Amino acid sequence: MFEVSMLHYERNEGVEMKRWKYVAIIILCIGVLTMLFGCKKDEKEQGADNKGSDSNTSQKETSSAHTYPFTGIETDHDIDHRPIAVMINNHTTARPHTGVVDADVVFEILAEGDITRFLALFHSEFPDEVGSVRSAREYYFELAQGYDALYVYHGAANFVNDMIQNRNIDHLNGAVHDNDQQLFKRDPARKAPHNSYALLDAAYDVAEQKGYDVTTNVSPFEFTDETTLEGEGAKKVEVGYNGSNPSHLVSFSYDEQSKTYARSEDGTQTKDLTTEEPIEVENILIIETAHKVIDSEGRREVDLQSGGNGYLIQQGVAQAIEWENKDGQLIPTKDGQVVPFVQGKTWVNVIPTDPGIQSSVHIADDE
Repeated sequence: MFEVSMLHYERNEGVEMKRWKYVAIIILCIGVLTMLFGCKKDEKEQGADNKGSDSNTSQKETSSAHTYPFTGIETDHDIDHRPIAVMINNHTTARPHTGVVDADVVFEILAEGDITRFLALFHSEFPDEVGSVRSAREYYFELAQGYDALYVYHGAANFVNDMIQNRNIDHLNGAVHDNDQQLFKRDPARKAPHNSYALLDAAYDVAEQKGYDVTTNVSPFEFTDETTLEGEGAKKVEVGYNGSNPSHLVSFSYDEQSKTYARSEDGTQTKDLTTEEPIEVENILIIETAHKVIDSEGRREVDLQSGGNGYLIQQGVAQAIEWENKDGQLIPTKDGQVVPFVQGKTWVNVIPTDPGIQSSVHIADDE
């Protein structure tokens, strides 16, 4: 009996030991699993942190590599292509224009009589076609050269063509490529000489065929990041090209929301012929300089070298400035220091010193 009881006891004791051994193993397994889960959670959280860090780093690394020199807008595209400067017809029968809305800078200067022509400078954007294109003038091709641009025009007086050749102006002449459907085309809906259009897709190829460089290091404008500028209120700007009683009136109206100026001409808003997109610019530079009629056709000499008075108008305010020609570019200055542009497009109105800026320009703080 005793032996049986002892055997029963030993057997029960063995069962209990096995039971506790199983419990210990289960507890150990639970501990290991808890540790593993904790490590995984830490790794996941660390991974999330690293992911956020990588995302921030990626955002920093994906900031644009370049800045367009004439607009101050950042871009991932290369910017070493040469600007293209196109002579734009502004006769009443040549309006609305095509492609001018894409220009970074437009220079508006008197040609004959009260009618202006534009030099449209393209670099950040290029329309498929632009025009209509008109004949060359000395002061326009000098501007094009100052901005290291290919000069595109259609025809010129013999003495002007001689200047272009003798001064080694890199040019593309529509009279040579008239309606070739590669570089120029005629629009049958309009009458000559108001119907010649440049096809800019071919401009660089034709320029290379002529032995011109098609890349360059463009000298950039100076820009400001200031959101509040000092100056007189300028919600409405009028520029007359015939003194106090202008027969040709250019006006700009400011939009607070977009911080741009919409251009109108003789009471009609300036829009693209094809897209109907309005011309809106962030900067208006108005300068006065000497003009001189040089022949019976009314052609002019315009002094774009000597500097003078002007206005820089942006973000709803106007500053009285001086302008200088620095290495071929027309630059606003004050007390000898450059006055920067704001980012965006620029329209430059050049007016004669006679009757002068005080008579020809009207700036108001309301519409």
